Amino acid sequence: MTNEPADPTADNTASDTWRPTPEMIAASSLAWLMQRAGVADYAALHRWSVEQPAAFWQATVELLGIPFRQPYTELLNLDQGVEQPRWFAGAQMNIVDSCFTAPADSPAIVQQVEGGSLQTVSVGELQSLTGRVTRGLLRRGCQPGDAYAILMPMTIECVAIYLGLIQAGCVVVSIADSFQPQEIRTRLRISSAVGIFTQTHLARGSRRFPLYENAIAAEGPPAIVLPAATPGSMPPLTPGDLLREQDTSWDDFLGDETTADAGDVAAVAADPSTMINILFSSGTTGDPKAIPWSHTTPIKCGADGRFHQNIQPGDVVVWPTNIGWMMGPWLIFASLMNRATMGLFVGSPLGPEFCRFVQDARTTMLGVVPSLVKTWRTGDCVQGLDWSTIKNFSSTGECSRVDDMVWLMQQAGGKPVVEYCGGTEIGGGYVACALVEPCRAGVFNSPTLGIDLVLLNEQGEPADEGEVFLVPPSIGFSTSLLNRDHHATYYADTPTGPQGQTLRRHGDQMIRLADGWQAQGRADDTMNLGGIKVGSAEIERVLQTTPGVQEAAAVAVAPGGGPSQLVIYAVASSVPPGGAAELMQQMQQRIKTELNPLFKIHDLVLVDVMPRTASNKLMRRVLRDQYVNTSRP
Repeated sequence: MTNEPADPTADNTASDTWRPTPEMIAASSLAWLMQRAGVADYAALHRWSVEQPAAFWQATVELLGIPFRQPYTELLNLDQGVEQPRWFAGAQMNIVDSCFTAPADSPAIVQQVEGGSLQTVSVGELQSLTGRVTRGLLRRGCQPGDAYAILMPMTIECVAIYLGLIQAGCVVVSIADSFQPQEIRTRLRISSAVGIFTQTHLARGSRRFPLYENAIAAEGPPAIVLPAATPGSMPPLTPGDLLREQDTSWDDFLGDETTADAGDVAAVAADPSTMINILFSSGTTGDPKAIPWSHTTPIKCGADGRFHQNIQPGDVVVWPTNIGWMMGPWLIFASLMNRATMGLFVGSPLGPEFCRFVQDARTTMLGVVPSLVKTWRTGDCVQGLDWSTIKNFSSTGECSRVDDMVWLMQQAGGKPVVEYCGGTEIGGGYVACALVEPCRAGVFNSPTLGIDLVLLNEQGEPADEGEVFLVPPSIGFSTSLLNRDHHATYYADTPTGPQGQTLRRHGDQMIRLADGWQAQGRADDTMNLGGIKVGSAEIERVLQTTPGVQEAAAVAVAPGGGPSQLVIYAVASSVPPGGAAELMQQMQQRIKTELNPLFKIHDLVLVDVMPRTASNKLMRRVLRDQYVNTSRP
C-alpha cells in the first residue's frame, strides 16, 4: 500500500489510541475557543460551554460567520423554560445565507458518478443553481411555508434543490430514496407536501431502481422529475413521455433563463424558529416521528463539524449518506458553513470505486457507518490506495467494532476516528471526541460542546452504565413534533438530574469508562440497522402480514459487539415446505417491498409463545438476551 506511516511525533502506532501533538492542538478550533473562554484545558472548556450557553453559542456564531438580516436582541431567552428556549430572539435570518460565505471560485462540491470522472462545482456555481431553483419555485406560485419533498440521492442538484427550497421560505420534506411507496405515502401525508422533487430512477451498476414510479405509487403530489445520474455504461433515462399530466421535467422547471432573469435571489428572511426541514425518526410504535428543523438547527451541525470533526475552510468532507436521513442535511451545513468542500459519490459506497473516489477527491475528513468499514476491510477495497490526505475519520449510526476502527485508522497512517452519536431530534451529536485529547477506537471521549449528559440506571439513579438523558437547553434540540406530543415524548416522567436539572429523554444506552463513554445500543425498542433508525413495531407490522405468521417480534443483536443485526422471532400457525429458511425469505421480501430493502434479516427463530409482561407487553429485551446467550450464528 502507498499509505504514509503514522507521524512518530504524535506517538501514534498501530494501537487503538491516537494522541495529538502540541502543534495539532494549537492549530485546532478548540484551541481558539479555549482562548476565547479563558480556560486552560478541554475539560474546563466543556464545563464553560454548558454553564454559559449564551457565551458558547455567541462564539460559535462568530466563528461560523452566521449572517442575520436583523440582529437579535437576546441570544437565549428562557421565559418559557428550558423545554421551549428562544434562540436569537428578535432576529430575522435565512440559514442559506450562511452556506455561501466562501469565495465564489472555491470548490463547493466535488462529485463522481459511478463509472465516471470527478466533477467540481464552485461556490458561485452552486449559488447560481440554488437561485434557479428558488426562481422556479416562485414561478410556480409557491408561498413561504409550503412543503416540498425530496426523494433522490445526494447529488449536486439535490443540494441545490434543498438550499433553494429553504431560500424560498419553503419546508423540505426529507425522504430516503430507499423507501417503498407505503413509507413514502406516510411521510407525504404527515407533512402535507404540495410537491415532490425526484428522479426517474436510481442507478446502481447495471441495475435501475424506481424513484418516480414509487412517487406515483405513493399517490404523491405534483412532481418535478430529474434524469438520473447514470454510470457511463448505462444510457440515461430522461423523463420524456413518462410524466403524468400534473408533473414537470427538471429542465422545464428551471426554464431557459436569460441573463436578466438570472440575478441574485434574496432569501426569505424569517424568525430563527421558523421550520425549514421535516425529517423522520422511527419511534417504538405507529407512524415515524416528524421532527422539524428550524433556521437555528444547522448551527448545531456547523458547530459539531468545526469543533469535533475538525472541519476547516478548504477541507474536503466525504460522508456517504442520503437527504432522507439527518446526516444528509448535516453534511450540507457542516461543510458549507465551515467553507469546506462536500464530496459526493453517486453510487454504491461498498466497493473499491468509492474508496478510490476518497483518494481522488483528496478527502480530509471521511465519515463512515461501521458496517461500511467491515465491508471495505473484508473486501480489501483500500488496497493500493493513498488516503494520506485524511486528517481524521468520523463514525456514526451504529456501535463500532474496535478492530475494524483500528484497521481504518491504519489506512490513513494512524489518523483518529471521531466516534459521533446523536439524533435527528437534536440536530447532531450529544457525545463525540475532542481531537485535543487522546482518542481510543470505539470510545467517545467527551459530550459535544454545549451539551451535558447524565446516565441513569433503571431505578433512575446516576450510574456508570445506563440510559442517556440530556440536559437542556441546546441549539439543535427539537421543541415540537408534527405528529406527537413533544413534552410527553421527551420530558414527561423523566427524573431530575443530580443537581436538580430538567432532563430530556434520549433512549441510548451507554457505559462510562475511565477515558470516556462506549455505546451499548438503544434502551428502548428502536434499533439502528446499517445506520438507519427503525422501530421494532414498524418491522413487526409488515412481517405479521406474512402468510402463516401469527405474531412476530423484531430485535437487534450484536453478539460480538459492533453493528446491530436484525433477528426475528415468530409464532407461526403454518410453515412453508422449505421450512424456516423459506419463511425467512418470504419475510425478507415483505420488508423489501413494503418498508426498506436495506433492512436485512440475519436470523429467524420460531417459537411457540412470546414472553410478555403481566400487562401483555412484549418483552423484547428477554428475546435479545436469549439470542445472545445461545450458540446461534
